Amino acid sequence: MSSVSLLVAETIWSEIQSTHSVTDDQLSILHILFGKNLERATRIVDQRGVKKILGEPSGRSIFQVIGESRRKEEYLCFPEHYCACYSFFYDIVNRGEQLCCKHQLAARVAVSLGTCVDVKVSDEQLAHLLANL
Repeated sequence: MSSVSLLVAETIWSEIQSTHSVTDDQLSILHILFGKNLERATRIVDQRGVKKILGEPSGRSIFQVIGESRRKEEYLCFPEHYCACYSFFYDIVNRGEQLCCKHQLAARVAVSLGTCVDVKVSDEQLAHLLANL
């Protein structure tokens, strides 16, 4: 994906976050950029499958996003940079075919719409989660 695509996506996320709603035009643009991953991500968000793990007192955070398999695995991710899922490494890092995985996208959608489940933990607990990535 090009840097222009990234700029377009960032603009859309900002617009959605400012209103906490999505227009048909924004949805169409996101679908062009993310394809089937957008549909998968919205299913995850609809299931309230995005948790924002917030460390206290630092305020640092990471997202925990459920998968779609029967096992409902949970993946830790930073929406703009990293996800612990297989697809992130295969489709994004190795092949460079996607802008982000469905878990990163679900986190972005949930943040933009204000629908994350907030979970507060100690900074020590957050550090432990990060150490296991």
